[in-house]
Amino acid sequence: MIEYYHQTLFMTNEITAPHKDFESIKKIDENGVEYWTGRELMPLLGYEKWQNAEEVISRAARACINSGQAVDNHFTKSGKMVQIGSNTVREVRDYKFDRYACYLIAQNGDPRKSEIAIAQTYFAIQTRRQEIFEQLPDTAKRVMIRQEVTDQNKKLFKTAKGAGVTKFGLFNDAGYKGLYGMPLSDIEQKKGIKKGELLDRSGSTGY
Repeated sequence: MIEYYHQTLFMTNEITAPHKDFESIKKIDENGVEYWTGRELMPLLGYEKWQNAEEVISRAARACINSGQAVDNHFTKSGKMVQIGSNTVREVRDYKFDRYACYLIAQNGDPRKSEIAIAQTYFAIQTRRQEIFEQLPDTAKRVMIRQEVTDQNKKLFKTAKGAGVTKFGLFNDAGYKGLYGMPLSDIEQKKGIKKGELLDRSGSTGY
């Protein structure tokens, strides 16, 4: 129980500055997997020139291969359209990195850069958090998911209130309609669960 308590504290500690920069550029794909793009990440690591950034990315990719991992599962090539003149655009190379790729990039960056030291700490902590989360029993995972959603909803409602929203029940239901295509009451009926149980079922098969 004491070990679980410390693990939960470790998992729920908020990211503080300057690590918030990495959180602010994190994205989530259509499968719910988090990723960072190279063009946004590398300047935060102190690499303003893309040529220098690609050298670090290449070293990290080799480290990924040497560790026995499939590099394409962690380093995904992509393109980005940028404007280079009046009504003229061209495609530049970019990447999508998962957390493991970012960790390897930070480990293979210039250790003299303070930005690299910050990145090493951030991605090491995030990787360890995920490892701990995966080891937790399903009940503990659901408790943490519920708490995270509750905390995020508080922030969302505060922002909505500042924007003039007054009917928070309708506002909240609109969020479920956006995710599931139906109001919360219909979701609960379709899944055969009691009122207020949806978050507790998060992470379970079929939910």
